[in-house]
Order: sequence, then structure tokens, then C-alpha cells
Amino acid sequence: MQHWQERISINPQVCHGKPCIKDTRIMVSVILDNLAEGLTFEEIVQEYPPLTLEDIRSAIAYAAQLTREEELLPLR
Repeated sequence: MQHWQERISINPQVCHGKPCIKDTRIMVSVILDNLAEGLTFEEIVQEYPPLTLEDIRSAIAYAAQLTREEELLPLR
């Protein structure tokens, strides 16, 4: 997904500037945490009705982009 920018927003006035799905207060990290817990896309959309499947794909694409651009440091 190359157009995650259309679905992800960062606003210092919303969720302390954490990346969220546009027009919601659902943070990208919440979506990724749910995926890591094993929830399916459909289960996440059911749990958070404002979300769409494309929003979830955008959250994953955003996270993937971060791993390409940020300097990764080893975990302690």
C-alpha cells in the first residue's frame, strides 16, 4: 500500500501526536497490537466500527515504512 498517507494522520492535538487513523482517535499502535494478539482484520473492524479493512492495511504499511526509514537500535 503506497497511499497510507491518505489514511494516517499525526496531529499534536489528537492522542498526544501519536499516528492515528484519520478522523478517529484510533492509534496505529492499537491496530498493530491487536494484530500481534492474533485478531483478524475482520475482528478488529468489528471491535472498532469506524475502521475499514483499508485502514488496517494502511496501519501495516505505515509501520513497514517506519522500519525502512528509521535507524533501528537493538533491544536491550
